[in-house]
Amino acid sequence: MLNNKKILLAVTGSIAAYKSALLVRLLIKNGAEVQVLMTKAAEDFITPLTLSTLSKKPVLTHLFDANTWANHVALGRWADVLVVAPASCNTIAKMANGLCDNLLLAVYLSATCPVVVVPAMDEDMWQHKSTLQNLKLLQTYGNRIIPVNDGELASGLIGMGRMAEPEAIILQLQQMLINTQSLLHKKILITAGPTHEPIDPVRYIGNHSTGKMGIALAIACKQKGADVHIILGPTTATVPANIKVTHVQTAAQMYEACMAEAATYHLAILAAAVADYTATTVQPNKIKKTETSLTLQLSQTTDILKKLGQIKLPEQILVGFALETDNELHNAQQKLKNKNADYIVLNSLNDAGTGFGYDNNKVTILSKEGLVIPFDKKPKAEVAEDILNTILKSKHETSI
Repeated sequence: MLNNKKILLAVTGSIAAYKSALLVRLLIKNGAEVQVLMTKAAEDFITPLTLSTLSKKPVLTHLFDANTWANHVALGRWADVLVVAPASCNTIAKMANGLCDNLLLAVYLSATCPVVVVPAMDEDMWQHKSTLQNLKLLQTYGNRIIPVNDGELASGLIGMGRMAEPEAIILQLQQMLINTQSLLHKKILITAGPTHEPIDPVRYIGNHSTGKMGIALAIACKQKGADVHIILGPTTATVPANIKVTHVQTAAQMYEACMAEAATYHLAILAAAVADYTATTVQPNKIKKTETSLTLQLSQTTDILKKLGQIKLPEQILVGFALETDNELHNAQQKLKNKNADYIVLNSLNDAGTGFGYDNNKVTILSKEGLVIPFDKKPKAEVAEDILNTILKSKHETSI
């Protein structure tokens, strides 16, 4: 049920807008309070009168209407969730690229609530590389995408692009809004990305981590109501504005940032690829290419996972990552034991198309109770859900 949930339903210009009427009816039937927004193009497919009658509220269509102003900031804070259904190809592109030329986009860009996007378009548009890229961008911003269905399209073709049925949308919203409470008021510490250990002013020791997995975890935790703080190494990946982020460069800086939170977190997930070694001496000037070889003296960095494991409080949960190339399961089990972690998330460089730089990952989760849970290759947003759901279902769930 969706009793007393505040749903902001945004309808865009698509033939699938006719389904919005049934969606409003089902939302109301399930106890939700519904406020409908419409784009100008949507009015060509369904009338505001229809949706206002069903929702029992005036439909909002413009930022300014006669002598009134639709407060887009207040709307985005009022709602428990913003649902864009149907989401046209045009609106998806605008949302992905931060355009703001109508009420819907103004609400979206200022919303603090979760956002659910329900695409609807013809198959060729759905399969276009720009559309797929825009959908990926929306996911990296923390939005949820309800996939299209395969079936008869408005063009007369049969293929992918049909908007999900209203009944399926209701089920997804029910599950999502239940999950939004599972980490409410819990403090989550996440590390993500690489570290860069300087050699001189222009060179460093680093790795290929992009931070995508850690950011996906931060988004998933935020969607479950958590107070999230991500310690992020140097990366071009972006973190949603409603998540606290501390940017760092080196392993030492990441260590200090984590230690500052060591006594306050409920759950810490260390997904960063922290350098094991750093230059003992950083040259003040650029090293010139004058010799045929160069010897660097390296020192070990502080092991953040091990340190947090040593000082971990009984009610705290500590999760580490292990990226392995050989003896993978054995090495992950040893890391789990030696670092006093509660879980280790194992991934392998031997799995093609996963890990550093990819949008997909394939993991196996190990617990200190002896569980070994393998998962199939899937998008990192789904991997993040698998990790959190595994933790929440365990005996630790009472502490978080």
